[in-house]
This record gives sequence, C-alpha cells and structure tokens, in this order.
Amino acid sequence: MVILSCSTLIHGKAWADEPVHNLPAGKTGSDRNHTGHMAHEHEHEHEHEHEAQAGMTAASSEKIMVHHHRSGKVEAAWNNLKKIPGGTSIIDSKDTAKRSNATNADIFKFQPGLFAQAVCGGDDLRISVRGSGVQDGLSATRYGINFFFDGLPLTTTAGAVNELQEPLGVQYTEVLRGGNAIDMGSTLLGGAINYVSKTGHDADRYHARVEAGSFGYVKEQLSSGGVYGKADYYLSVTNAYRGGYQQNTKTSSFGVNFNFGYKFNDHVDTRLFVRYRQTDEGYPGYLTRSQIAQDPTQAQKGYGNTSTNGYGTHTLEPGSYFVGDKTNIHFNDGSKFTLGFDYQNTPMDHRLQFTRLQYGIQNASGMLDYTRSDTLFGRKSDTHVGVYTTAILSLWETQKVKDLAHYASYGAHVGQLISHDTFGGSTTTFHISNNYEIFHNFWLTTAGALTYAPRQIAVTYPTYSDLHTQSLYFQPRAGFRYVVNPHIQFYGNVTRGEEPQTIWRYLTGPLYTSGLAKGQNAGGTNIKPSTSTTFEVGTEGNWRGTDWSLTYYHSAIRNELLSVMTPESQLYNEVLNANASPTTHQGVEFSTHSVLYQWAGGVVSLRQAYTYQDFRFNNDPTFGHNKLPGIPSHFYQGQLHLDMKNGFYIAADAQVSSSVEASYDNTYRAAPYHIYNFQMGYQWPGKHRMIYVDLHNLANKHYATAVIPSYQAAGKEVAAMLPGDGLSVFAGIDIGFN
Repeated sequence: MVILSCSTLIHGKAWADEPVHNLPAGKTGSDRNHTGHMAHEHEHEHEHEHEAQAGMTAASSEKIMVHHHRSGKVEAAWNNLKKIPGGTSIIDSKDTAKRSNATNADIFKFQPGLFAQAVCGGDDLRISVRGSGVQDGLSATRYGINFFFDGLPLTTTAGAVNELQEPLGVQYTEVLRGGNAIDMGSTLLGGAINYVSKTGHDADRYHARVEAGSFGYVKEQLSSGGVYGKADYYLSVTNAYRGGYQQNTKTSSFGVNFNFGYKFNDHVDTRLFVRYRQTDEGYPGYLTRSQIAQDPTQAQKGYGNTSTNGYGTHTLEPGSYFVGDKTNIHFNDGSKFTLGFDYQNTPMDHRLQFTRLQYGIQNASGMLDYTRSDTLFGRKSDTHVGVYTTAILSLWETQKVKDLAHYASYGAHVGQLISHDTFGGSTTTFHISNNYEIFHNFWLTTAGALTYAPRQIAVTYPTYSDLHTQSLYFQPRAGFRYVVNPHIQFYGNVTRGEEPQTIWRYLTGPLYTSGLAKGQNAGGTNIKPSTSTTFEVGTEGNWRGTDWSLTYYHSAIRNELLSVMTPESQLYNEVLNANASPTTHQGVEFSTHSVLYQWAGGVVSLRQAYTYQDFRFNNDPTFGHNKLPGIPSHFYQGQLHLDMKNGFYIAADAQVSSSVEASYDNTYRAAPYHIYNFQMGYQWPGKHRMIYVDLHNLANKHYATAVIPSYQAAGKEVAAMLPGDGLSVFAGIDIGFN
C-alpha cells in the first residue's frame, strides 16, 4: 500500500415542519425515503404526505431563524434521509460558507461519529467514521468510506482520491454512517459520504468569493449558474495557495466544477457532471510528541525543503478529472429509475527523498437504482433495488531514481527505473431493501446486499510476481423505527458488513534484498476482506427548544486491516499491512442543538457534538485487549452562536480531544488537547453578500492532528505524528447577484 504526501454547522435531523433552529446536530430529515438523493418536488410532496400519516408533522415551538431558510432541495434531502433507522446527518453549505472553507475538514465540523482533520493544510484529509481507515495516516486515496458525487461513485478499488473533493461548489453533503448507507451500495464499515453539487436552480448568476489569512493562505472562487428553459448549468472555478504553517507544507491548487442539466419532459431528465483539479503539496514527514511540543513548525529530518535539512519532498497531482452522467426516469405510478456512470483519470507524481514515485489510475463506475412506493395489506411499503459497480481500467505504479548520491554504488542515473507494478480489480454490489409500516408509526426495514470483488496485482520489474484473489459475500440487514409522538422516535438495526480491501493493500509481500529495489516490495500478500456484524440503537427528537440525536453501536470485526509504517517503508511511501485477530469497535454518537435565549432581534444557540470511540483487540496473542491506535477515545466540539436579525453573527467554539494511542503496544501516545476558535461576520439581509473573520487556535496550542501508528514503541518516542495549525486569522468576502 502506498502512503502519500501531505500534500458547519451541521444541522441534525429535523421534523418535517419545524423551523431551521430546531435541527439536531446529528441525524437529519424526517422519515427518510430510500428513493435517492436528487428527487423531484412531486416526490417530496408525497413524502411529506407520508410523514403526516406517520404522525411526524408537529407544529414548531419557536419561529426564529438561527442560520438561514432551507432551500427546497436541502429540506427534501433531509426528508429523504429520515427513513433510515440509524445514524445519518446532512451538512448545508449555506452554513459552512459563513467561515473559511480551506479544506473538507472545515465542512465536517460538528459531526458525531465522524473524525475529520486536515493535515499539513492540504487536501489529504484524515477522516474516519466509526474507526474506518483509522490507521491510514496520510494517503492520497481514502478507504473505509464510500464517497459519491451526486450519487455517482467516487471511490474505486484503489480508494477515493482526495484532490477532487473541493468543498466550494457543493450545495450540501450527506453522511450515512456504517450500514445505514446500504441503499447507496456501500457495505463498508464507515458507510458513505455524498457530495451534492449546486445547479443552475440553486446558484447566483454571478458569484465571487475570496478568503485569505495566516500562513500565506489565499483562496478565490468565481462561479455562475442559470436556467434557460429546460436546461440549466453551474460552473465554479477555484484557485488556492498556502505557504504553510509547518515547514515544507506549501500547497497550491486549481479546480473546475461544472454540471449541465436538461429536462426532456415531466418524466425524464439528465445531468452531466465534470470535475477537474490539479494540486501541488509539500510533504514534511512526521514528528515525535516532544518535537510537536517544542516546535510544531519543523519538518522531519530529511523531509525539509532546503538543501540543509531535506530533499524538497512533495507531491504533484498534475490534473485529475471526473466525468459522469445521471439520468432519472419517473413513471406514472410514482416509481423511479436512475442510471448513472462516471469515468476518472487520476495521475500522481511523488517526489520522495531518494526516488520518484508515479502512478496513474483510469477507472469506470456505474450505479442503477429503482424505487417505488406501494400499499401492501393496507400499509405503506417502499422498495429500493440497485447496483453499484466500479472497475479499474488501468492502474500502474513506477519508482525511479531521484537522488544519485543514495544510489552511487549502483552507478545509477536520474530517472532510471527501480520498480514497476500493475493493479486491477472491481467491486460490484447488488442491493435491495424494503421499508414497511407493519403497524401505525412502527416501520420495519429489511435489506440485503451481495458483493463480488476480484483483485489482481503484479510486480513486473525487476522481477515478476502476481496475485489474484476474489471474494463473494452476502450482507443482510434488519432495522426498525418507531415514532412515539411528533417529537420523539427510536430506531435500531443489525447489519452485516464486508469490506474488500483496496488494491494497494495487497502490495505488502516479501522485500527485495539487493539491487536498486532493495527494501521495496517484491510481491503481494493475500489480504482477506474485513467482515463485521454491527448492532445499532438510537433515539432523536426535540424537547423544550433542544434537538438531540443519540446513537450507540457495537461492531464485531473479523480480519480488520491494520497498518504500520516503519522508517524504511516511509522512504518509499509504503506501509506494512496485515489482517488483525478479532477486534471490536463500539461507540456513542451524541449531538444537540439548543435555543438558549431568543428575542425579537436575534437568538443565542448552542450546538454540541460528542463522540466516544472504543476500538480494541479482543484477545490478541501479542497485544491482548489493547486499544487500536490512531484515533481519540473522546472527541467533543461545541459552539455558542449569536445570530442577529440585522445580519450580524458571532460564534465561539471549542474542540477537545483525549490522548491518541500511537503504537499497538499502547506505550506511546499523542497528548490530549483543547483548542478554541472564534468567528464573526455580517450577512446583508435579503442579499447574497457576506463578510467574515475567522480566528483559529486562539491559545496557540501545540497539538497532533493525526497519528500513524508504530508497531511496538516500547515507551520510546517515534516520528508518527502530524501537527495542527497554530494561532491563525482568516477573513473572507462572498458576493453574489443576479
């Protein structure tokens, strides 16, 4: 596996007729419909009617607007999500636009059950849901979560590329934790994240945004959207630069996000999506706990950007693009058929200490969904059938000589071939589910998925070795949702999950012992897919101006993939992978959103998100019941927010993390931390104009934002941590008009 370079306000679940401030911080939407994520208005009207029959259309207790009026599309998405009997949430970009949007970590704040940190200030997001991919550290391809653009698959058998996930130009983001993403074809431990783009129906005709601040940061966006008869378009262009807080973390990027929709008639519509992005990111390596405490701006020895302390290690992503199309066909009986496909081309160029690692991915993906609503024995019944598939068209990886001094004894020349590997594989999941109201306000969900995942890997130079594997798994699911009254509901589910490993993971076999490729992988290992059985229960609702969402889950996992990076493997951007003995993941996901005080001129609200995560070995021969390293057991985010009727707003928030284990023997850990942030801004009432100031880490706390674990630290400090940003100030202006 290759480890690559550094390169929200989130409304919770809202009952259908409640105001904006009554949105809990966790789950969102009312009775969630498995009919997809781009439904038409007449479908949503049907869903609201359905909600009324389910007793979920309570009159709201307060009428004050805290953040903004929801658009029809975002409210419809909330309503679609509410039928899933488990943990989900939604992020409205109108909220996240009120502060800096440098990386995706900025939009994933206040998400219970989701740990997301931007490392080195670049796109290589450290993200985990319920422990998915928790040991992955830095990587240009994320695994353990299925990512989607507008319901089209982004995740491939090599993972999901980071550089295409630009937060600007997105209207809202859906988060479906764990098995609650089965209707999107995801059977992974972390579930799914779906970015939904703005369209011509949602965007200003002319829009400009500029934000700038500490560490030489500046980001610009120009966008435009419009509707012309049956057609509409949206175009967003972004450009960003950051000099970096830590040495050798300079980043730059340029991206384009475009879509074009056409409605042929009341029954058929289609939309074309195009995304392009290029980036260049420095790679500072890792630090020890003491180094972060003393000077978090330093780079690891050998990974600096000057001749005295490093080799200028960095990663160039010269231009990745994603092209897709999604077509909806609506039938007279209210059923709907959706067909989508996409193509990705992702080149990568890593300038490491001694070598130059290049790879290229070409991938094709597709999805097919059919949804319908019926009446069965006098009760409502919603059915969803679909197929998710993704296949590698071409994937290769090449190492070449970069530093002659390191290879002087071989008489090598710059650019000489060291090793070459090729990969192939696909993942296809057939899924079916039914939501049935077996008696008034009590819904039963039954579902199942069948996943076939072949994999191929071949080391073709300097010697030849290949590996072929395949897996076929069935994943059943059952759940319930009970609406006690218009303000309270309970849910639960049991889900069988299966995670076929990304193809990089198989490249972890024997090492070459001589020649230019000494120390690099000479072959593959048959890594087994991870399987899990997850039990989940929860409740959500509203009481006296406070919305809440509370979920407990317990996952029994077999063959969980664990990774270790050694100083030697780091030289070649590789990690060692292996299936673990049985492990357990369990946790609590809790969020609230409370109106503390309101008057005619404004409202004070408090949003909180707390995640407890207990991931450990069951009874490992070496590590017993040790905790799995890489993620904090306790993680809290809270924000006190004042919104004035005249458009002025201020917010203060805190982020608190417990210590993070940094080795499997649990003798080395990152320090716990708490950081404080402050935002202030003004939105012109009735106009699309906004200015803001955003202050981060007010106490200038030195802390580790990400950890990639060592095997056995034996109480010694190991370079395994990445520092978070210090005290910083950002400001922005956002202007739109028609």
